[in-house]
Amino acid sequence: MTDPLLVSNALLWVLVIGLAVVVLALARQIGVLHERIAPAGALSLSGGLKAGETVPPLALQTLAHGNLTLDEFAQRQHGVLLFFLSPTCPVCKSLLPVVQRIAREEPWLELLLASDGGEQREHQNYVSEHGLDHLPYVLSQELGLTFQVSKLPYAVLVDEAGILVAQGLVNSREHIESLLEARRLGVASINEYMSGNRGAGTEASGAADGDQREVSA
Repeated sequence: MTDPLLVSNALLWVLVIGLAVVVLALARQIGVLHERIAPAGALSLSGGLKAGETVPPLALQTLAHGNLTLDEFAQRQHGVLLFFLSPTCPVCKSLLPVVQRIAREEPWLELLLASDGGEQREHQNYVSEHGLDHLPYVLSQELGLTFQVSKLPYAVLVDEAGILVAQGLVNSREHIESLLEARRLGVASINEYMSGNRGAGTEASGAADGDQREVSA
């Protein structure tokens, strides 16, 4: 006759092993999900200046009829965040508080608002409507062509030496902050950094598999 205690112990062990398998499967799926939703950086578009190149000292005129050049920021040992926008771009409007906050929180950084198209009066009304009078705002096709801006909103980060750090299409706060993170990591973009890490992880995994096969042989 079968001992009920042995049967219950066996069932308990089967249950424990089953739960362990489920936990391992969930842990694996969480890892895959984490990789899929890893923060993406600003999307760099092809053409124009590349990260690491010196930004040309373009002569610009602000809507307030003041003159400035891009190398002025480097002369003050400041970096500059160029934020390309349009009065008709709703995402640009939603990101205005973000770029202003970032510029305030980074002592080394100044903010320059820019556009490469539209009527000057339209931009002046936009400045007044959103209280941007305290910020330099330029309307320049040459500036847009320099960075090959084809979609908005677009942001460019230049360091204190006048070197292009990172740039790209930005649709969220995370995208803009990724430009600063790229500077900290010394890469052209967070996307490049993430791709490099995934590649390194794959190579390390392959090397480990190779070692295991060699040992088994």
